[in-house]
Amino acid sequence: MKKHLFTLLVFLLSFSAIQAQEVAQLTLNESILYAIENNYVTKNARLETLVSKATVKETTALGLPQINGNFNLDFNPKIPVIFLPNQPPFGDPSNPSDVIPARFGVSYSSGLGVNVTQMIFDGSFFIGLRAAKTLTQLTDFDLVKAENDVIENVKKAYFGVLVNQERIRLAESNLSRIDTLLKETKALNEAGFAEKIDVSRIQVQRNNTYTQVERSRTAWEISKELLKIQMGMPLTFDILITETLQELNPREDLNQLLADEGESRIELDQLNTQIELQQYDLKYNTSQYMPTIDFLGNMRRSGAGNELNTVYDSQNWFGSSLVGVVMNIPIFDGLSKSARIQKNRYTISQLENQRFFLNDSFKNEIFTAKTSLKNDLNILDVQRENLALAQEVFEIARIKYQEGVGSNLEVVDADGALIEAEINYLAALYDGLISKVNLEKALGLLKADLNN
Repeated sequence: MKKHLFTLLVFLLSFSAIQAQEVAQLTLNESILYAIENNYVTKNARLETLVSKATVKETTALGLPQINGNFNLDFNPKIPVIFLPNQPPFGDPSNPSDVIPARFGVSYSSGLGVNVTQMIFDGSFFIGLRAAKTLTQLTDFDLVKAENDVIENVKKAYFGVLVNQERIRLAESNLSRIDTLLKETKALNEAGFAEKIDVSRIQVQRNNTYTQVERSRTAWEISKELLKIQMGMPLTFDILITETLQELNPREDLNQLLADEGESRIELDQLNTQIELQQYDLKYNTSQYMPTIDFLGNMRRSGAGNELNTVYDSQNWFGSSLVGVVMNIPIFDGLSKSARIQKNRYTISQLENQRFFLNDSFKNEIFTAKTSLKNDLNILDVQRENLALAQEVFEIARIKYQEGVGSNLEVVDADGALIEAEINYLAALYDGLISKVNLEKALGLLKADLNN
């Protein structure tokens, strides 16, 4: 299902790139699915799972027959000399030396053989095989952890884009409002009902608002680039997001999230698997005290000659073979195995202490995340109410000024208060979104929806 969704997404992105000059229209879930497939962190994690599977095959191969062939062709420019004692009954009385030099060998020799070894018993092999399979489980957990981290980063980056879009909308609305006020004040000034300083005061406010619009647009562009990096999307694409914050974060979903007890954290699965691997390493080192038994056999054909063209004559070739069993018994290694076993036990104790700490820290993380989200939602409600009040105050100040019963300074102050209320509202909104993602992480609920 995941592959089909990703293939469809890539097709749509490619089609959009051709039709709309590399504009990718994405939802949050599509962004997450794309990131899971294309972010370099998840790519490397998937490759690591393949490495672990290859390690299992490599370990399994050690228990299978090992067959090697060999061939040699040797030339002796000078045949080695062997010295024999010059003594009766084989001595040479005519030789004054007490030794007789003799050359044993021929100029050319060749051989062709096959060696076979098969492990019969090695306690460490079966332990290593189980450890290798456990390693694949660990890399699977590592992949899930990598995907969770990518989902967390993509969600935060995606929400950052949406908040900046909202910031642009509010800033442009502010600019339109202040432009209207500036136009009205200039008309009043020309009619003699407003002073020049009133126009200048609103012009300053207009310039500040225009600067805010430009900064919001810059922040929006930067946030889109950050989202593309988190997704692993080429920077040549542009991103178009049509979802709204209200669609993605209905209040009932947030209340349900606050009541959720969560699921088992992948970090705990990783740690449990690491402890299991250390226990296998302990068993492996303990098994090194046991003897190993191997079967070996070889078959060889050898030939020789004083001339190269006679080396491979059939009458110069002879066969040989060997079959046997070898047992290796460890006796003393300077206590190195004992030291490794002690190190394994200490490491297991460290990991168990870490597991105990993780269980407590996860509970604290959930408590902190829920408390932060509740607090941020309360602040958001206050800032939303404050924003509505600031809009109402501005409208009243503007009407009073138009009717001549209010001052221009009141209007400018009300507009500044409205802009500050909008900034505080957006900050509270973003904080609430980040707290939501942090709570999803603490509850172990960060995952992509493969059904959409």
